[in-house]
Amino acid sequence: MTITPPPLPLEEEKILDDKLANETANEFKCQQCGAKLIYKPGARSLVCQYCNFENQIQVSDDEIEELDYHDYLRKAQAGDITEEKLYLKCDACGAESTSDANVTSQACPFCDSQIVSTTHSKKLIKPRSLLPFKITSNAAKQSYKKWLNDLWFAPNALKNKAKLDTSLNGVYVPHWTYDTDTTSNYRGERGEYYYVTVTKTRTNSEGERETYTEQERRTRWYPASGRVANQFDDVLVLASHTLPRKYTQALEPWDLENLEPYQDQYLSGFKAESYQVNLEQGFELAKDIMDDEIRSTIRQDIGGDDQRIHSVKTRYANISFKHILLPVWLSAYRYHEKVYRFLVNARTGEVQGERPYSWVKITLAVIVVIVLAVAGFIGYQSLQQG
Repeated sequence: MTITPPPLPLEEEKILDDKLANETANEFKCQQCGAKLIYKPGARSLVCQYCNFENQIQVSDDEIEELDYHDYLRKAQAGDITEEKLYLKCDACGAESTSDANVTSQACPFCDSQIVSTTHSKKLIKPRSLLPFKITSNAAKQSYKKWLNDLWFAPNALKNKAKLDTSLNGVYVPHWTYDTDTTSNYRGERGEYYYVTVTKTRTNSEGERETYTEQERRTRWYPASGRVANQFDDVLVLASHTLPRKYTQALEPWDLENLEPYQDQYLSGFKAESYQVNLEQGFELAKDIMDDEIRSTIRQDIGGDDQRIHSVKTRYANISFKHILLPVWLSAYRYHEKVYRFLVNARTGEVQGERPYSWVKITLAVIVVIVLAVAGFIGYQSLQQG
């Protein structure tokens, strides 16, 4: 059922028409047949799907620079550095992405639900750089099918479904990267191993009790405190709540050294998700990522054989960031009324995703193991009796 929104007042309707006109102006037309050009993965060109005309994307002279974190927080609050674009929101999963895509289906690429929401505008910090799609849709499908075929206990119906109608959506997923210098004051303990001789008793093979000695390790603990410094470069943070973070992190590493300055041409024919984790929230997540390395540095500074860390206070200086878009081939499919998603790194072909299990296969596998174990035991008993 299609939901028709109520008519807008004339003034608001004109504003919306102007926004839609601006969006349409970002479409790139074929110089030969007038059809829409889309970005060709792995190339620096746009291609027409009807007459194969290609239009080269000019190399941008813009530099990919790190932007001052605190300065941009102030500017973002004042609305000085945001851009306003139209996004389509899925009511089922909350994903917000540009309405232009390389698919004709109205299903949400993130959860496979039918989208009935209308477009709305948002003011966001504009991305300054991206990694263009490198892996084609066909290559991503092959990577997915290989990943699926290698899964143990996946239902046959799912594998057959994937072979027949796997459809992929090209989505640019928003990320933040952060650079910062850290200084951490810590308090803890340094452990030094030493060994003592202890006497123990045991029962020998003849059933008699006997005593023996062995070396047992102990630890002496000494108070430790100090200060360590770290430098972090391009700490990557997913700026979306739509996709499972553990799967997007498993798609790493990304070749961030090959980032391209942002150009609308790279998005032609693809979706671009808007960020749901803002700049400040992203840095809090970056702190959690950096904490592991900071604690590793502290343990090295404490030294000894073992370490305990009781408290850490970290100061962050020279914070800078980039708002970037990373390319993912994404598909959401329904199996037994549950949504499963898989993602393909559109630079490397790495596949990660959710999967169902066939309990029939698992049960049969358990039965086979039990039968083999029983058969092996019977065979062993027969040899013993023989």
